[in-house]
Amino acid sequence: MLSPRGGGRVGYGAFMRLPDGSTEPLIADWAPLDPASLLGSLGVVDRGRPMVLAVDGRSGAGKSTLARLLANAVPGACCVATDDIAWNHSMFDWASELVSGIIAPVRRGLPVDYRPPGWIAHDRPGAVTVPAARTLLLVEGVGSSQRALAGAIDAAVWVQSDAVVARRLGIARDIASGVNGDPDAAIAFWDEWAAAEEKFLERDEPWLRTSVFLAGVPRAASGLQGSSPPPR
Repeated sequence: MLSPRGGGRVGYGAFMRLPDGSTEPLIADWAPLDPASLLGSLGVVDRGRPMVLAVDGRSGAGKSTLARLLANAVPGACCVATDDIAWNHSMFDWASELVSGIIAPVRRGLPVDYRPPGWIAHDRPGAVTVPAARTLLLVEGVGSSQRALAGAIDAAVWVQSDAVVARRLGIARDIASGVNGDPDAAIAFWDEWAAAEEKFLERDEPWLRTSVFLAGVPRAASGLQGSSPPPR
């Protein structure tokens, strides 16, 4: 796991490429960071009550992988994906459902057995479940640290990713799962989602409220090498 070296947030390097026109700070220099050190710096281990940590970033950034890594480092931790709350409901307007259906009962130490609106409307079986008495709730997904949740989460990490590689890996993942139809449908859905996602992120700017930047899917995954791009 990597974080900005020396606390720096702004720079230009070949490690990541952001979407054109994005105001997200581009990290140039990264340093290793182990899960225990990160969680300790966020105060996870000594709060005496359930903590809610948002793992935010663009689609395909590696948020799910990092959230699982962090959850495995804390006894009594669990992870909820915002995709489950958003499913057949709204791309990003689900903050109130997340708070009332999941975060509020977890704060009280209660178990969660929640059926989001889209699940009910489309008769999806099952529920989003969280056992009682959790120590840490990781909320993972695009918009998990959005402004509307500012009073409901304790801390947030932003997972920075290379836009080109994230798109390629994300589409391959969706095609393999068949979740969005055949390959053509999966590509079309990805691009539609990405356009809406970028508008939402640039309006909400969740990276301004993050505690730590983490490196997700790097440019190196594409096999490309090169010099640093010029500043925009």
